[in-house]
Formats: sequence, structure tokens, C-alpha cells
Amino acid sequence: MVKRRGIVLIFLSLLMAAGAAFVANNWVVARVIPGQGNGENSESVVAAAMAIPFATKVNERHLKLVEMPEGLAPDGFFKTIDDVIGKVSTTNISRGEILVTERFRTHTTGSTLAALVTEHMRAVTVRVDDVVGVAGFLLPGNTVDILASRKVGGKRAITETILTNIKVLAVDQTASSESNEPVIVRAVTLEMKPKQAEVLFQARTEGSIQLTLRNPLEMEPEPPTPAAKKRVARKTSPVRRAAPPSEVIVIRGTTIKKTKTKS
Repeated sequence: MVKRRGIVLIFLSLLMAAGAAFVANNWVVARVIPGQGNGENSESVVAAAMAIPFATKVNERHLKLVEMPEGLAPDGFFKTIDDVIGKVSTTNISRGEILVTERFRTHTTGSTLAALVTEHMRAVTVRVDDVVGVAGFLLPGNTVDILASRKVGGKRAITETILTNIKVLAVDQTASSESNEPVIVRAVTLEMKPKQAEVLFQARTEGSIQLTLRNPLEMEPEPPTPAAKKRVARKTSPVRRAAPPSEVIVIRGTTIKKTKTKS
């Protein structure tokens, strides 16, 4: 009899403990995340169901809906999955990250690369080798400086930095890369202004170019774009002044006559 009473007391204790834990959990949820338990004051936001690489055209498998307390979602968030499908990512996006409009571009027609080109900018492709291409360490999303070398007077060669902080849009025909291993490529597509493109192609015509990889955290003001061709100062020849005319004095007896001669 005593043993049976003890078992009943233990069972009641466990039941009361479970009930207390349930009540405490609901109280914490109601205090910390208002509306989470009853579905009020919350809203649906679109998040990444998996990692989305740079320059990827988004489809339904990349996306999921999650509930968040109202007012905590970041600015520019998407409310429905249909709002994101078909857009192109402009950065690498981690799994579970809340998606916002500034990380995507609208893709209508043509290649996905065209959607990545910023307004008023141009995509320019240059042919490279393993040296110019920084030994294959260039990846989409990197930034580079461009150096140009040319000969002056047929003998002395000069090298100068003609463009800085230029974004790499693609390497060969790849606009996204999930690997950090170096890959030797034959062409690099860069994003630049139309005037910068003119400077680049003129430098390529006059000599050779070299790409230098920049630290992505290094920020510095962009220097003014150098002129496509430096003007050579013209040497002006000195003005020769005419020598003053000389005089010849002729004396004949008491007569003196002066005659000017031309120099």
C-alpha cells in the first residue's frame, strides 16, 4: 500500500513539473517574443533556404518563408517568394539570411551578367594570361587596380597605375565561384565607366597591362581618371632678332657721307 502511494506521488510530481514548465515556457515566449505563441503581431519574410552564390538567378528552391515579430525585419525585406524568384544575387548570401532588395537585381532578358552591371557602368572583357590574371587568384567580386606599361622614345619604358578599385564581374564565362582555389583563366570581365574603358583600351594598344589584386577592406578615394594620352609640351623656337644695320662713313676731302649697309 505504501509503495503504491509513493508511485502515485512521484507521478503527480512529474505531472505538476511538466505543467509548470509548460506555463513558464509560454510566459517567457509571451514576454520575450510578443505574439509568437498566438500568431498575432508577426509577419512573414523571405529567407535563404540555402547558400546563394554571387550572380545566381534565384528560383523557388533557394527560398523559404519564416515568421518574425512585426517591426523587426530589416528594411527592404521581401514578403512573398514570388517577389524574389527570377532576380539575380549581387553578393554571396548565407543560409537562413533574411533577403533584402539591395542584394538583388532584376533580370529580364539576356545573360545574368547584364543584370549585375551597375547603372551607367559598362562590362569590359580583357584577355589575360597567368601573369596578368594574378596567377589565377582573381574571382568574381574581387577588386583590382590596373597598371599600364609603354615605351617612351623607343628605349625607356614607364609603368603607371591608370585605374583603381575596378570590380571583377566574371572570370572566363563564370560569374560565380564556390571555390577559393586558383584557376588559370583566359579572360576577365571588369565593371567600369565608359571613360575608364577608353583609357584601358588605349593603354592596351600602346603597350601592356597588368592587374593587381586589392584587399576588399581597403577603401580609398578614387583618383581622377588620367587622360588617355598625355599631351607633349611643344618646344617653341627662340625668336631671332634682326641685327641693327651698320654704317659706313665715306670721307672725300671735306665731305663726310654716311651709308647704311644691310646685315
